[in-house]
Amino acid sequence: MAAYPPVPLDFSGLNTYSVYGRHSKVSVEDFAKPMQPGMTVRQLLAALPTQLAGVDFPALVERIAEAHRQQRPIILGMGAHVIKVGLNPILIDLMRRGLITAIALNGAGIIHDSEIAMVGRTSEEVADVLGAGAFGAAQETGEVLNRAIIEGADRGVGIGQAVGEMLLNNGFPHNDKSLLAMAAHLHIPVTVHVAMGTDIIHIHPSVDGGAIGKAGHHDFRVFCRLVSELEGGVYLNVGSAVLLPEVFLKALTVARNLGHQVKRFTTANFDFIRHYRPATNVVHRPTLEGGKGFNFTGHHELMVPLLAAALIDAVSDKIDK
Repeated sequence: MAAYPPVPLDFSGLNTYSVYGRHSKVSVEDFAKPMQPGMTVRQLLAALPTQLAGVDFPALVERIAEAHRQQRPIILGMGAHVIKVGLNPILIDLMRRGLITAIALNGAGIIHDSEIAMVGRTSEEVADVLGAGAFGAAQETGEVLNRAIIEGADRGVGIGQAVGEMLLNNGFPHNDKSLLAMAAHLHIPVTVHVAMGTDIIHIHPSVDGGAIGKAGHHDFRVFCRLVSELEGGVYLNVGSAVLLPEVFLKALTVARNLGHQVKRFTTANFDFIRHYRPATNVVHRPTLEGGKGFNFTGHHELMVPLLAAALIDAVSDKIDK
């Protein structure tokens, strides 16, 4: 047994080396530059420390800008929270500029987006109404969306197209703030990927599960087509922790199984915290054969405007012409 109390170890014989000859991971050349009044976004990115996200974020911006220059797809997959924090105008502007070429939503996305179009507001206080069994029971939301999906299924189109065209046809007062309405107006494809029972419209009397399945599967096949053309392009997953990462991985395997070359492309995940599925199914696995994946943690209401501003600055010469 060791003596008690233990004798402190003698460090006098420790081997040392010179710090001047040692490899170091951080140097003053990596440090940030002080911020200056009136800096452009390009100058701000150039002033970031060349460490971690300070390297990755400008690299992602340049990859998206290059995809735009080469007229390759830039697909945005997003959860509904992105809509709820007020980012539709920024995303619509990116659609107009060709910096978003397609959008994939979960089922909640069409609910919040359509309520924005119809009444200019969305997102009820669940705790206030759940006890009375009233959560999700807004009559107009259920009737309008379920009718659009049923009519879309009858016409052989997907949920995204059906809802977008319905919003336009009804001339709702806030269509200019709706991703679905403006995407339909700009002829930008929107696909909607639904898990049955997750969305409030599934509890309404007007729901038709067969129509949701038919129109939703049409959208999945459209999404597979979009992913099959992703070589040289970009896929962004913003705020979807489970559903869209799973859908993306399935679409990618379908595309590759059918012989489409989808290996050299860029992916990125943006969310509040790092989840398993986006990191695995979006960032890592799909890019193992020649692509590049990025992972960023932060609030959507800060990160998405920053990304948009950086992209617009990066392609401004092309836009200005």
